[in-house]
Amino acid sequence: MNRKSMLMIAAIAAALAAMACWAVAAQDKYSLKVPDGLAFSEFRGYEDWQAVGPSLTDAQNVLRLILANPVMIRAYKEGVPGNGKPFPDGSQIAKIEWKPKKISDPPFSATILDTVPGDLFKVEFIEKDSKRFPDTHGWGYATFDYDSATDTFTPSTSASKPPQGHDAKCGAACHTLAASKDYIFNAYAKR
Repeated sequence: MNRKSMLMIAAIAAALAAMACWAVAAQDKYSLKVPDGLAFSEFRGYEDWQAVGPSLTDAQNVLRLILANPVMIRAYKEGVPGNGKPFPDGSQIAKIEWKPKKISDPPFSATILDTVPGDLFKVEFIEKDSKRFPDTHGWGYATFDYDSATDTFTPSTSASKPPQGHDAKCGAACHTLAASKDYIFNAYAKR
């Protein structure tokens, strides 16, 4: 083997090693799980679910898009929870949260500002499973903070903004306010 061939093989090996390091360094968000609760992997494909509706929260200053899996969308279309029936087991919600960003680029004038999603902030998941989560009215919760500097998610904690419990019960107290709607705040927005 000549020197040129050996250098070429060495360069290819170095490139493959570098790519392997990048692959190992990249986070697999689907490996994350909150203690005693929901795993990110249970919501694989949430990015493609149908929108329930948007939400703007002043207290947290986030734009939120609520998405639901097909089981929950079907229930919404059948009138749940307004018809007095609960959401069926297998219903899932994903809430994607961004920090709001004002834009004034054309076609927007200097006097009309539009608010759009800015930096990704966190992702929240809710799942109905009456057997798995009997202590929280059948609902399990998980919240994952996003760090744009490292492009990684971590389960939310009491140090998160806002502070969160970090187990499957983390959203139960808040959602008690929506008990009359099977513990879900957002209605299916009119299309």
